Amino acid sequence: MNHLPQSWGRPRDDIYGAYDHSYLQSNGPNQHTQSPIVTGTSVIALKFKDGVVIAADNLASYGSLARFTDVKRLRSFADSSIVGFGGDVSDMQYLDRLLSSLDTREAYCSSGHSLNAQNLHTYLAKVFYKRRSEFSPLWNQVLVAGLDAESKPFLASADLLGTTFSAPSLATGFGAHLAQPLLRKVAPDEDAVAKLSEEEAVQAVKESMKVLFYRDARSLDKYSIAVVTKAGIRLKEDEKLENQSWAFADKIRGYGTQVN
Repeated sequence: MNHLPQSWGRPRDDIYGAYDHSYLQSNGPNQHTQSPIVTGTSVIALKFKDGVVIAADNLASYGSLARFTDVKRLRSFADSSIVGFGGDVSDMQYLDRLLSSLDTREAYCSSGHSLNAQNLHTYLAKVFYKRRSEFSPLWNQVLVAGLDAESKPFLASADLLGTTFSAPSLATGFGAHLAQPLLRKVAPDEDAVAKLSEEEAVQAVKESMKVLFYRDARSLDKYSIAVVTKAGIRLKEDEKLENQSWAFADKIRGYGTQVN
């Protein structure tokens, strides 16, 4: 009896002839996912004097199809950090499990130390760079928002190449083109962040989400938004855009049945 795994359940060669094993691709190279399939769009975040506001819509698109409308792309960790995921949803789920496992290990660790946003960002950057170096990248760009070791507002980005940077406001995807100019008007530098209130930051992020809904074809009017401060995390996952309407489109020349 042939005990090789590729022969399990196969007809007997001496009766039916040798089985074609070419499907095994045993002579070819290892292949990894080289393009994302189901993707999420922009994540935007803004620091203010006491913390960070971060938001992402709940849509996951299959190519151009708005396939999944209830995908939460903000995840909370260590009771002081939020990670917002842009890009491939399956890779997002992998990273979510990875971070949840890390969070659990740290919670049961007897060292007395706890994770913060800066730790998570460094860890994610190393994971992204490792996978990139293996030519099997995780097709995501993430924003990590929360508090650092000194309980100061922290906001930084990491992408599939392991590239990292920090700024008073950050955005992924089309948000980098459409939302960032709006957020930079509110908080152009760290001095402006020190004077920015939570209410002003939340309002700026909500206005940016409205612009993204109007201008980004891969966005949705239902979104998640979180505020991270020393008091903890306030996460709302089923927010709807307020006062949004396409009625203004009737006044745009070329829209509908206008003739003059």
